[in-house]
Amino acid sequence: MIKIFKYEEVNRSQLFIRDNIPQNVEGVVSKIIADVIKNGDSALIKYAEKFDKCSLSALEVTKEEIEEAFSLVEKEFISVLRLAAENIRHFHEKQVRTGFIINDQKGVVMGQKIIPIEKVGLYVPGGTAAYPSTVLMDSIPAKIAGCEEIVMVTPPMENGKINPSILAAAKIAGVDRIFKVGGAQAVAALAYGTESVPKVDKIVGPGNAFVAEAKKQVFGKVSIDMIAGPSEILVVADESCNAEYVAADLLSQAEHDKMATAVLVTNSMTLAENVSQELEKQIPLLPRAEIARTSIDNCGKIIVADSLDVVIEIANELAPEHLELCVDNPFDYLDSIKHAGSIFMGKNCPEALGDYLAGPNHTLPTSGTARFSSPLSVDDFVKKTQYTYFTKEALANVADSVAVFAEKEGLSAHARSATVRVKK
Repeated sequence: MIKIFKYEEVNRSQLFIRDNIPQNVEGVVSKIIADVIKNGDSALIKYAEKFDKCSLSALEVTKEEIEEAFSLVEKEFISVLRLAAENIRHFHEKQVRTGFIINDQKGVVMGQKIIPIEKVGLYVPGGTAAYPSTVLMDSIPAKIAGCEEIVMVTPPMENGKINPSILAAAKIAGVDRIFKVGGAQAVAALAYGTESVPKVDKIVGPGNAFVAEAKKQVFGKVSIDMIAGPSEILVVADESCNAEYVAADLLSQAEHDKMATAVLVTNSMTLAENVSQELEKQIPLLPRAEIARTSIDNCGKIIVADSLDVVIEIANELAPEHLELCVDNPFDYLDSIKHAGSIFMGKNCPEALGDYLAGPNHTLPTSGTARFSSPLSVDDFVKKTQYTYFTKEALANVADSVAVFAEKEGLSAHARSATVRVKK
């Protein structure tokens, strides 16, 4: 059963459980990466047999396999995928940036270019659940940014094929190449390249603790989006909320993973007790009841504070991945929220809307990193290059100042590189 605390009694360092990473992940991942670097495709095929229980003769998904998968997916779901893709595209197109030029000084031109990252690797989880939503969320912004090639990796099923829904989403989103590889070995393949899998410039997408650790270890060889931890939801609710709805929203994240964290913060002890009772009613009804039960019992919490103002303070302290503002007039509180990955406003906006259909991205900062990180966006798929142009006359106006600065740092060659051009 979920634990209920009064705010003044709770251990504030344990509001979210964020240190539940399996032991020895670092060492295991390091060995896998080294194996992939040394043995390439053969290592990937070996790990597919070991971890995914399937025998592969080829790693890349063929066009025929994609078409076959597309034909197997229900037409209704294809329509839903297209609707979601349209909404995601509409939202992310607003994020496109342009460069700028400054030429307000005679003889001086400066500016910044926005350049798409050429090759992007997209990791799509498999395992206990398949996520076609991740395909859309992570590839559509890359397409909008103008990336030349999107390479997707995802674990195969025991029959050696990819979940048809994932392939259907990939086709709709315009993914260029797809490989039957999962886990830390997939991240290693994208970072270093193998005979089949091309090396990319950046890796994005969520995964388990081994995938997250692999992204951490290859960072620097390639760029990454973030180190994602277990999923989190924080529901801010007042006394007027429907306990059944709140419990359902908490379970929407608890069913993800036994390490997922679901927290309710409210100013009503009555609501807290009613939500606790609702959780006990709803958990047994879930197909993933065992996962949800473990998450709620071990990582879930209900915190009761004296006022909504204190509740908002707690929300900012936690900096959650998902934050639901289940209150009347939620826009009155929006400016008070400083740290959250994605905010869901009002009593009719379950977090699941953001997971699938609304349009804002669902790849979000976890583990309190929303204090300094942002949701995945078009910005993650571009880089910025700056440029500077001075005429000889313009350089002459500032060469002495450059030299003074350089000499102050003891770098006389720096100074001379400016003054030598303008000597009379």
